Amino acid sequence: MRRIGFDRVKVTPSRTAKLRERQAVSEFEELAMPLVSSVYNLARWLVRNEIEAEDLVQETFLKALRNFGSFQSGTDFRAWMFRILRNTFLSSRSTLERRMTVELKNEEELPLSRAQCISPESLFIERSNIAAIRSAIERLPLRSREVILLCDVEDLAYKEIAEILEIPIGTVMSRLARARKAIREALQPAEMDHYRQSAPLN
Repeated sequence: MRRIGFDRVKVTPSRTAKLRERQAVSEFEELAMPLVSSVYNLARWLVRNEIEAEDLVQETFLKALRNFGSFQSGTDFRAWMFRILRNTFLSSRSTLERRMTVELKNEEELPLSRAQCISPESLFIERSNIAAIRSAIERLPLRSREVILLCDVEDLAYKEIAEILEIPIGTVMSRLARARKAIREALQPAEMDHYRQSAPLN
């Protein structure tokens, strides 16, 4: 993956402004650089193409740096970066693709508790083959794919995911439940095939 560079940001000629700019860049790099792998991982799952993912990450980091002044100190920087990544991704899609990813007003919101989210689906997924899981996630619709990645891969809280995706927490829970169920259903045939192939012949 290409190195993220921040030297494209325009610096004002004033010495004081120049110093402030350098301090801002330094602070941004301190917060942002540890997140490069996570941001790239999410970008890779969103666009499903390594080169496009690198371009998306580069654009995301540059946008984040330009807008770093709007970041509120003390809030979740990772969630802020993921929100910029997702918005950058959506803005790069066609109008039709964006329509397919927006929130449906009549989407069912299930009253799930944290305990209910430790479900048979999630336990089954944990014990399944990693390659099969990746393939199952790849086949999910974007809005299901992004919520399961933010929750189960990036380990974000429901509130953080809701803020990133700009949807209610109940919708996060219902999408996650449906995504896990879809993955389990996709994995079951693969598990059966693996069992048949590994079973001893009589």
